[in-house]
Amino acid sequence: MAFPHRPDAPELPDFSMLKRLARDQLIYLLEQLPGKKDLFIEADLMSPLDRIANVSILKQHEVDKLYKVESKPALSSSEQLCFLVRPRIKNMRYIASLVNADKLAGRIRKYKVIFSPQKFYACEMVLEEEGIYGDVSCDEWAFSLLPLDMDLLSMELPEFFRDYFLEGDQRWINTVAQALHLLSTLYGPFPNCYGIGRCAKMSYELWRKLEEEEDSEAKGRRPEIGHIFLLDRDMDFVTALCSQVVYEGLVDDTFRIKCGSVDFGPEVTSCDKSLKVLLNAEDKVFSEIRNEHFSNVFGFLSQKARNLQAQYDRRRGMDIKQMKNFVSQELKGLKQEHRLLSLHIGACESIMKKKTKQDFQELIKTEHALLEGFNIRESTNYIEEHIDRQVSPIESLRLMCLLSITENGLIPKDYRSLKTQYMQSYGPEHLLTFSNLRRAGLLTEQAPGDALTAVESKVSKLVTDKAAGKITDAFSSLAKRSNFRAISKKLNLIPRVDGEYDLKVPRDMAYVFSGAYVPLSCRIIEQTWPRKTTRLPASPCASSWWCSWVAARSLRSQPCGSWAERRGTGSFS
Repeated sequence: MAFPHRPDAPELPDFSMLKRLARDQLIYLLEQLPGKKDLFIEADLMSPLDRIANVSILKQHEVDKLYKVESKPALSSSEQLCFLVRPRIKNMRYIASLVNADKLAGRIRKYKVIFSPQKFYACEMVLEEEGIYGDVSCDEWAFSLLPLDMDLLSMELPEFFRDYFLEGDQRWINTVAQALHLLSTLYGPFPNCYGIGRCAKMSYELWRKLEEEEDSEAKGRRPEIGHIFLLDRDMDFVTALCSQVVYEGLVDDTFRIKCGSVDFGPEVTSCDKSLKVLLNAEDKVFSEIRNEHFSNVFGFLSQKARNLQAQYDRRRGMDIKQMKNFVSQELKGLKQEHRLLSLHIGACESIMKKKTKQDFQELIKTEHALLEGFNIRESTNYIEEHIDRQVSPIESLRLMCLLSITENGLIPKDYRSLKTQYMQSYGPEHLLTFSNLRRAGLLTEQAPGDALTAVESKVSKLVTDKAAGKITDAFSSLAKRSNFRAISKKLNLIPRVDGEYDLKVPRDMAYVFSGAYVPLSCRIIEQTWPRKTTRLPASPCASSWWCSWVAARSLRSQPCGSWAERRGTGSFS
């Protein structure tokens, strides 16, 4: 994310062009069904669609009524039905049920299915199996990048992580490549491209093929985007598992930011209705506190309230002309800012109540201990207590996953104990949850070496049962060194600070986690960006794809298999 208020910040590309392009394409697809039509929208696409084309725009292009794609049958009387859906099997079954119901009733209608962001062969096969392939027309709405802010884009693909990292389904790789191709077409070629991870490598290679196949006019343009970093999520799980302590992160944890907006309930709005608020740079209050540590937010909001009151008080000494100018030019903006200030103060109070109830400070303390590798036994006991008190099923899983990744897996007896307690507290249906977390590599069990196990058995005969348990824990922790610890030490992810960490004037990125941890992905970019590294050639082959990661150079001697596999076929400088 860029910082427009900095004097040395580069000029940002005009990302609103992506929104206009997506809107024009959608309008073109809708107009292929001339006349009035009803539009069925999948729930996941409603928020992105609202950011691109609101209801009034849809009405202008003869969309009569809007329906949500859901399990219950729709009561539409239109002669033309249009479906805007994700390429999912269940959606095809839903459409088939409507079409077949019309066939049984002897009703003739026109049907159009618009897949977003792309059409999959499996969906067409389902339509054919249901006997309706010839009754519907299919098209694609290649909506791959949504501008959420002036410097923030999102692909809005909630199923990407599960499909790729859990199921091993690579179908979305093409969508990522198409998004990169669109960016390079609109904003010029990328001078520098870096990546780490199998998914990043496949996306890059497919994108390069698209570039080679299409003789684009953009190749001769001045690039508006200087660097592209492609990072797989599984190379930095720890950052996603740590509790967020900046304002925007806490708003997301508490209220859930979806598609760049949040629903503030009555506890925030101080009225009976919820209010949907867009969180971006246009919100002057939010833009100033979004990246601030939460401990600084209340002080800023208090000062902001005093400044607003001072601006209101200026009215008292004005003459008629000055008052007229004040009302016509400033009053509306002040009222809007006052409304937003009131909302964010209410949000802060709601966050404070929730975090105080959950003993947030103790949670942060436990996370910091896990990151630094101290008091692991006490931290495990805290997680067990957290589960037994049924504080939060998500936070309990998050802590277990953080323990697993930082320790390279849980000790077998701890894994079994935590798993049993969790299912007793939250239900046996979470047996599948543990299976999925294990497959994704988020929550695993250590496999001690055979040699150490033999030594354990000999030593345990000479000591009491209680002491034997402690020795087993010690040997198990030695059996498999934590790769996270090695990487953390090499890249200085745990900052060493003399005295207390200054959260008001932070000097590094660790402030986003109260000074305990620098996000690995951010550190890699920091290490790579300012130094002289090998660039990608203009038309690289597959063997020369891998850029020379300066950060990865320090990991070269590590026995960590996951990093070694990700180096690709290129060499490190």
